[in-house]
Order: sequence, then C-alpha cells, then structure tokens
Amino acid sequence: QLQASGGGLAQAGGSLRLSCEVSGRPLSSFAMGWFRQDPGKEREFVATISRSGVGTRYADSVKGRYTISRDNAKNTVYLQMNSLKPEDTAVYYCAARPTASTRNTNPHWAEYNYWGQGTQVTVSS
Repeated sequence: QLQASGGGLAQAGGSLRLSCEVSGRPLSSFAMGWFRQDPGKEREFVATISRSGVGTRYADSVKGRYTISRDNAKNTVYLQMNSLKPEDTAVYYCAARPTASTRNTNPHWAEYNYWGQGTQVTVSS
C-alpha cells in the first residue's frame, strides 16, 4: 500500500514536499516514481529513483527544481518541489515497481505495479 501526502496550495516560486509511505513490503524492494495528471490530460512522468537511490531521472519540465529521494529505513519516498510554477498544478501520484536491479530507473508509468491515491498540488500565480 502506498500513501501519498504533502500536497496543498502554494504560490508560484514556492516549495512543497511530497511524501509517499510504503507499507506491506520493504521499500527497498521497489524502484519508485512520481507521476502527475491534470484533468483531461495524460499521466505525466515526473521523477524516478532506483532501489538503491543511486539512480535518479527527471522529466525535463522539473529538472533542476524537483528532487526525489528515499529513506528505506522509514519506508518513505520524498519529492521536494522548489520554484513551483502554475503549470505544476496536478494530482501527484507515487508508484512502486518491483525490480531485481538496484540501479535501474524507468519513466514509463505502465511499468509500475502499485499506485498511491494521489495528492493534489495547486500552484497559484
């Protein structure tokens, strides 16, 4: 089970930190990803992190502003979002992908088996 939290309302230029707590299996079993979706639009890749945390990958639209990290001891993945823009407004979802690789990252949402419920992020101009 994945439980996302930390969304809310922020002003442009502001920051938010999303958290995703994993239960039922150790977080270390999964590569993790964050995706977002606005109503009427396709689900969009945001960031992913490998099982070990060594590998990360970001969408071009968030590179340099967002940071994904993980704390396997706390079974939690984070998404630090800085310099927020109105176009970052969306429902953000965390997702887990079981994998034997400790370094692999994957930006394709269809490769993720487990999904959280989503948390709304709204950025005002």
